[in-house]
Amino acid sequence: MKIIIINGPNLNLLGKREPEIYGSLSFDTFINGLKRKYTSVEISYYQSNIEGELISKLQEVGFSYDGIILNAAAYTHTSVGIGDAVKAITTPVIEVHISNTFARESFRHQSFISQNAKGIIIGFGLKSYELALQSFL
Repeated sequence: MKIIIINGPNLNLLGKREPEIYGSLSFDTFINGLKRKYTSVEISYYQSNIEGELISKLQEVGFSYDGIILNAAAYTHTSVGIGDAVKAITTPVIEVHISNTFARESFRHQSFISQNAKGIIIGFGLKSYELALQSFL
């Protein structure tokens, strides 16, 4: 099984950025642990701060992978293009958010991805990614 985790802007700063919201663990440390735990799954990872690069990656993997775990971060709430890319591909997408976006600013309550996602996991910290992975197994 091939799964890719795609992270959007500022998620490269996990472990340093607002630890009270996002925790103190770096994503590299987290994903290495995930790979060790789920050895039967080929887990790839991609992160970009650039909207177009995220769209290009979705198009690149969206017909050949078994699942995509997508945390588009702030682009979730602003990018019609990323929402359209999710709609255009055949690989199922689970939308993930580390924090509970509904407990934050009101603009974070809108998602351009949700309507085309297989499911949404919000607010369980980095465990959200593992829950999304488990949904594909």
